[in-house]
Amino acid sequence: QVQLVESGGQLVQAGGSLRLSCAVSGLDFSAFGLAWYRQDEGKRTLVAQISSAGSPYYAYFVEGRFTISRDNANSALYLQMDSLEPEDTGVYYCNIMSTGYWGRGTQVTVSS
Repeated sequence: QVQLVESGGQLVQAGGSLRLSCAVSGLDFSAFGLAWYRQDEGKRTLVAQISSAGSPYYAYFVEGRFTISRDNANSALYLQMDSLEPEDTGVYYCNIMSTGYWGRGTQVTVSS
């Protein structure tokens, strides 16, 4: 059974930092690309993704502020979020690319 469990979301002031984690089990973690999405007002938007080889891609609105990384030995995905803005508020989900596997999300709230 494939499971994805996000953690690390919380309330933070604008300008602050958070690190999100996603623990994955039940499949060959290293073989898949992985992604973080944000859901806000019913819309789910890609934030960042990382290929199985470790190549990152960032949405323009987080470029230079967020860093995606993966730990294949521990089947974990991370999102380091710096210089947070109120617009970053939402539920963050991790996703195994090209599959229907999603976590349940973790809430990030950035206050102004």
